[in-house]
Amino acid sequence: MKIGNFDFTTDGTFIIAELSANHGGKIEIAKETIKAAKEIGANAIKLQTYTADTITLDCDKEDFIIKGGTLWDDKKLYDLYQEAYLPWEWHEELFAYAREIGIDIFSSPFDTTAVDFLEQLNPTAYKIASFEITDYALIEYTARKGKPMIISTGIATIDEIQDAVDICHGVGNSEIVLLKCTSAYPAPLEEANLMMIPNLAQTFNVISGFSDHTLGLTAPIVAVTLGAKVIEKHFILDKSIGGADADFSMDKAEFAEMVKAIRDTEKLFGKVDYRMTEKRKQSRRFSRSLYVAEDIKEGEVFTTKNIRSVRPGYGMHPKYLKDILGRVADRDYTFGEALLIKKPQC
Repeated sequence: MKIGNFDFTTDGTFIIAELSANHGGKIEIAKETIKAAKEIGANAIKLQTYTADTITLDCDKEDFIIKGGTLWDDKKLYDLYQEAYLPWEWHEELFAYAREIGIDIFSSPFDTTAVDFLEQLNPTAYKIASFEITDYALIEYTARKGKPMIISTGIATIDEIQDAVDICHGVGNSEIVLLKCTSAYPAPLEEANLMMIPNLAQTFNVISGFSDHTLGLTAPIVAVTLGAKVIEKHFILDKSIGGADADFSMDKAEFAEMVKAIRDTEKLFGKVDYRMTEKRKQSRRFSRSLYVAEDIKEGEVFTTKNIRSVRPGYGMHPKYLKDILGRVADRDYTFGEALLIKKPQC
């Protein structure tokens, strides 16, 4: 599976910098954020495509007032999204700029009009946000476009996840990434449940990853060690910009540190390899082997006092010690001599 030029079979972890509301209402900040994401090694920048009217109702009833211990408690949903949304008239310029500097760019549509709008820009993928996973009509409409589908599973039941996968398959789209996500902002570490990452891949036969709302870089690094092929993290150029998502977003220095840590983690994986390479052969000179621990005259018996397993490794393998002990020396041996005699028949 590929997203743009990124090949999941060869290219490691696909790191997405989530722009979201971190643009301060200025397209120049959005472009600088895209540039910074490229500079620090993110593979893609992701937008969100909605307006307040496409995502909620301008209603003052209690149902539409945010509550529950969030960063936005007591704010009206409509007002939050009106403040946070990225103007649609910016999209074309931002897509063009990202492609000019060589970073992938795509978006999360929040209704079918957003999908139609984004199709004109030919994104390399679509992202379905956690709270939209229950919008089956949106998933089907988006999947029909034939682009890879990245779906966050933050609030979904296992049946809803299965439904989302089946909907994609039903319209001939099997390029699916499921992201473990905890829909809390910020998310407590103890609610990350990263063991879900390998389980998502095994259960639904898809690529799995992690959309992270925790603070810091511990969770994404652990996620990669558990098999996450995608890491998505909110990215802000500078937290002084403020905005709805600033408190749980990484700034440039933090995101760069995370990218480096993930790339270093990938190097640690290596491969299963029991071959005795030249480097390993060279290192074996520091292993233990059998050495003469005191002068031995011809005819004397080899004992644990005069033959020992010590470093370095130029003598016989220590496994032969029990067979050597009790034998009679066939010549004189000097202290510090590597014991190299005909190996006993074991």
